[in-house]
Amino acid sequence: MSSKFDSYQKRRLQSSYFSVVISIALVLFMVGVLGLVLLKSTLVANRVKEKVAITLFLKDDVTTKNRNDLKASLQKEEFTKTIIYTSKEKAAKIYSKEIGEDFLKFLGKNPLKNGIDIYLKADFVTPEKVQEIEERFLKNAFVANVSYDKTLINLLVKNIKRISFWLLVFNVFFGLVSMILINSSIRLSIYSKRFNIKTMQMVGATKGFIRKPFIWRGIKLGMIGAIIALIGLAFVIYYIDKYVPSLELIEDYITLGYLIGGVLVSAFFITWISTFFATQRFLNLQTEELYY
Repeated sequence: MSSKFDSYQKRRLQSSYFSVVISIALVLFMVGVLGLVLLKSTLVANRVKEKVAITLFLKDDVTTKNRNDLKASLQKEEFTKTIIYTSKEKAAKIYSKEIGEDFLKFLGKNPLKNGIDIYLKADFVTPEKVQEIEERFLKNAFVANVSYDKTLINLLVKNIKRISFWLLVFNVFFGLVSMILINSSIRLSIYSKRFNIKTMQMVGATKGFIRKPFIWRGIKLGMIGAIIALIGLAFVIYYIDKYVPSLELIEDYITLGYLIGGVLVSAFFITWISTFFATQRFLNLQTEELYY
């Protein structure tokens, strides 16, 4: 009879551990997906920002040497991602193609100017910094005018901030939910051991001594759940990279490193904290309270 009861208790305990691992894995998987979205949204936002260009229209009397010197100095600027020079002859051809006729035949001369498009690094694409760059080049002796889309930059920065904010809110929310779910699962697994905890306490074992094996078991279960979650995330990343290769998920080792590290660290700390407080609760209970 005793062996059957022990066998039943063992199966019940294994089932409890299994449910804890699955709960941890599912929660960490969802948190990992949201974390991936948050990390890649920053990259996507930066790529969009780096499509923004400031165009410097050069004066007609600027020599080839002066123009080359200006291009070389622009390339060294901290805000420069890339620069593209467009001669007024090439600009005329592009404009003629866009309107469908050769406007030079009507005007007799080319009114366009040589231009340099400066594509900015993402950190410098803000209304304030772009305006500073504009004011600086308006004072340049070689520059006739500076052009850029102010409305586009304002909308771009505003929308990126709004999207980043809500993504962060969702991540924090699901992070809290994950802690609550994992904590509940671990408490249920420790609940079956509450009499053992009280027995050890009654024979003189310290709270730290009693907690230690439970905490280590919780961390082990958390790591197993984290590995399962990472395997699931690996499949997600593989298929996203397959169908949306422009995101370069597999080649982005920094993002992958943050993602793997975040999942493992989250599993460690959440299970450690949850197990600590769960065991603490049963350690603080009176003997008669263990039956409720």
